[in-house]
Amino acid sequence: MDTHTEITRELRLLEHIEQDPDVNQATLADKLGVAVGTVNWHIKRMVAKGYVKLQRAERKKLRYIITPEGLAFRARLTMDYIEQSFLLYRRIRGRAREQLKKLREAGHDSVRILGEGDIADVCRLTCLEMGVTVVDDPAAPALEVDGMRVMLKMQGDRVNSQTNKTSKTSQTNKTNKTSKTNKTSKTNKTSKTNQPP
Repeated sequence: MDTHTEITRELRLLEHIEQDPDVNQATLADKLGVAVGTVNWHIKRMVAKGYVKLQRAERKKLRYIITPEGLAFRARLTMDYIEQSFLLYRRIRGRAREQLKKLREAGHDSVRILGEGDIADVCRLTCLEMGVTVVDDPAAPALEVDGMRVMLKMQGDRVNSQTNKTSKTSQTNKTNKTSKTNKTSKTNKTSKTNQPP
C-alpha cells in the first residue's frame, strides 16, 4: 500500500472516531470503503501505539477515545497528508508541463483534456499557466489523464502506435521462423551424425 493512501486512511479513521466515538467497525469500514478486517488492523495498531483507547460502552459495544498522543498523531498525519498532496501536485504539474512543451514544439497552442478528477484539474491549471487554450475540438491534440499518467496524444499517434505494433509483430514472426529453421537444421545435422555408416 502506498504511503499517501495509508496516511489518508488513518487520518479519516481518526476523524470519524472523533466525530462519533461509539461508531462500530462495520460503519467505519463502509465510510472508508475498505474491509472490516482492515479497520480492525488499523485500530489495533493505534491502540498498541497509545493513540486510541477502547472503553466498553455496553456489553458488546466499544467506544473509541482518542488520546492526547492520538491527537498529536492526527496533527502529524494532517501535515504528512498536506505534504504528500503538494508533492503529488508538483509531480503531476511537472508531467503536464513536459507534455505541453512537446505540444508547443509541434506548433500547437490548444489542447483537449481527456479525463476527469483532480489530476485533470491540475492539467487545466497548468494549461492556463502556460497560455495553452483548453478546447473541446475532437481534432485538437489531447492531454490524456489515465490514473496518475498524463500523456499527449496527437493526430498521428494512433497510426504510429498501430505501425509500431505491426512492425513488432512481423519482427517477432521473422524471429520465430528463423528460430524454427535453426532448430530444424540442427536436428537434421544431429540425426545425420548419429546414423551408422
